[in-house]
Amino acid sequence: MKILFITSNRIGDAVLTTGVLAWLERHYPSATFTIACGPHGADLFRAVPRLERLLIMKKRKANGHWLSLWARCIGTRWDLIVDFRNSLVSRLLYAKKRAILSHHTGAHKVIDNASVLKLVPPPDPHIWLSDDALKKAETLVPSNRPVLALGPAANWPLKQWPVDSFVALMKALTGPDGPLPDAPVMVFADRHERPTIEPLVEAIPENRRIILIGHDLQTVAACLKKARLYIGNDSGLMHLAAALHVPTLGLFGPGFPDIYGPWKGVSITTPESRDALLKKAATQTPPPKTLMQSLSVERVLAAAQDLLKKTA
Repeated sequence: MKILFITSNRIGDAVLTTGVLAWLERHYPSATFTIACGPHGADLFRAVPRLERLLIMKKRKANGHWLSLWARCIGTRWDLIVDFRNSLVSRLLYAKKRAILSHHTGAHKVIDNASVLKLVPPPDPHIWLSDDALKKAETLVPSNRPVLALGPAANWPLKQWPVDSFVALMKALTGPDGPLPDAPVMVFADRHERPTIEPLVEAIPENRRIILIGHDLQTVAACLKKARLYIGNDSGLMHLAAALHVPTLGLFGPGFPDIYGPWKGVSITTPESRDALLKKAATQTPPPKTLMQSLSVERVLAAAQDLLKKTA
């Protein structure tokens, strides 16, 4: 059985489709998979069992990436095509069966994605990790101590909780009277985000500092899986943490926590509504650097302590 799985371009959206892929992998043990995805999330799929081909779609002018995908897939007679991009390509290939997500219900994306195969209840997102990534994580992250993981960056600066707030939160959680006293702290970011998060990096004692910047996603995921708690902005990393069953606290301002909150994690939002925040962004002079200032450290700390207790 040959299955073509066309998933999302962004990391977070791709993570939220992995529950369907995991269901297919379990229910069709003889199937082989061809997965089409964007370059940023490709590492998420490199360890999928029975992966025949990983087709990385780099965006081209005039939708040339779709033409390239069609050319690479036209020679195969597919038993099933699952398409989360609602693309013309999946309609122009031979397939015994197609499952195309062509509409959105407004429910959480995991529920929405599961509807493509009418799966109830929706399967949880799942991340496959390579042996090499797991071994590398053993050298980077201690196994004998609870680790706090923080994701202070996001793809849109207005969704970033102030880095000074992350510093205060880290100190409260890992200080002598905190719930994770003297815990190592992992910080994740892309290379270009290093200047933004530098105050947090510098605030972590050097002997407890684990900085994962610029690593491949397999290594990031394997390290993240070892965390006792993850706290971060609305981002793909937040969804990755939740998919790895790490207790996850997502911080939301101008986002959609009901649709994009961490699956089976906890969302905490600013006291201001999304519309009010976006109006502020459009009218304030000079424009704000973030829309997350009104989310207090005290609220996030209380939510984190509660999550630690519930997952003890």
